[in-house]
Amino acid sequence: MKISFDSLKPVYIQIAEAIEDDVISGKLSEGSPAYSQLIIARELSVNPATAAKGINMLVSKGILEKQRGASMIVAHGALESLLKERREKGFRELVSTLVSEARKINLSVDEIVHEINIYCQRDGSPDKQ
Repeated sequence: MKISFDSLKPVYIQIAEAIEDDVISGKLSEGSPAYSQLIIARELSVNPATAAKGINMLVSKGILEKQRGASMIVAHGALESLLKERREKGFRELVSTLVSEARKINLSVDEIVHEINIYCQRDGSPDKQ
């Protein structure tokens, strides 16, 4: 898990997003224990309350849940929920930014699509993993 103290994005949000990324990548699976606030705080050199705020953000979204007698676990359905959220919100924002930037430099739709196709055909691209 990496965070940037130089980012304008609050650390607790970066922590929450890093945990989400680990669920999406399969590093954390549904039903498995999630990282504890103390481990996050120690590894990232942040206040435990900051780590807890990131974790609690995910609890309120239903991504993590407290298991009786244990620490937080990844909730069942978390992966599907995160993928849906990222498709509906995050991906559309990325496309909007891409199109906006392409228009600034006078790229046509065909040129945008061509560049995306080139990127997707490279080794290591998302569709080749």
